[in-house]
Amino acid sequence: MSIRQAVVTPSGARLRWVELPGTDPVRVYVHGLGAMASAYYARVAADPSLAGHRSLLIDMLGFGLSDRPADFDYSLKSHADALAEALRVAGVARADVVAHSMGGAVAIVLAERHPELVGRLVVAEPNLDPTVAVRKPGSSGIATYSEADFLDGGFAETLDRVDPDWAVTMRLADPLALHRSAVRLAAATVRETLNGLAAPRTLLYGERGEAPGREEELTEAGVRVREIPGAGHNVMLDQPEAFVRAVAEALTQPPGTGESCS
Repeated sequence: MSIRQAVVTPSGARLRWVELPGTDPVRVYVHGLGAMASAYYARVAADPSLAGHRSLLIDMLGFGLSDRPADFDYSLKSHADALAEALRVAGVARADVVAHSMGGAVAIVLAERHPELVGRLVVAEPNLDPTVAVRKPGSSGIATYSEADFLDGGFAETLDRVDPDWAVTMRLADPLALHRSAVRLAAATVRETLNGLAAPRTLLYGERGEAPGREEELTEAGVRVREIPGAGHNVMLDQPEAFVRAVAEALTQPPGTGESCS
């Protein structure tokens, strides 16, 4: 295991990841809002059903081990482009990308903008549609604050409001990055983008989490939709064995062509 890094912005911001050695295809694990990849995926990546592949547990800018640039806009596009640059520096192509929540939305944009980097895509509880800003835990709750108010008390209020397990990693996030990411995530839509990708795609959601909606449309577009029994939003933490089985099954699909459907 090693910690690696790559410069991913013109101003020199560095994106970092925990890397496990192994064979191709490379596995890339991407976390959600206010999280960090090693905390959410270490058990998954080390499971015998998935271990043995070169694995990158990667932290997006503003979170976990990575830098917190104030000149970064933290949009899905910008997160995806930064991730793409890191993968190129790491010599990665046609990877198996496993991503959760906001990371799922970023991974969908990554596959659209940089299709040569993504062979197969597994997204767990991804944010597919815009959300209404409501003062509750999650991106929609963070988006109810102005940037100034979030930095002046809103971050502390959010840490008190969210689940304690989430707060463990959220407290390590840069408040500016957290707010900008949440605001842009709450306004974004990637459902049609997911439907249009050529790479094999699997969407996982927890029985106690949030179903993606319009499942028939997703299925008709070639997306495999699977429910994880007994899991909430954090499917890999709530039901790790079932999550590993579902991911392992998804990664037996033939790799994609790297071209978007018309």
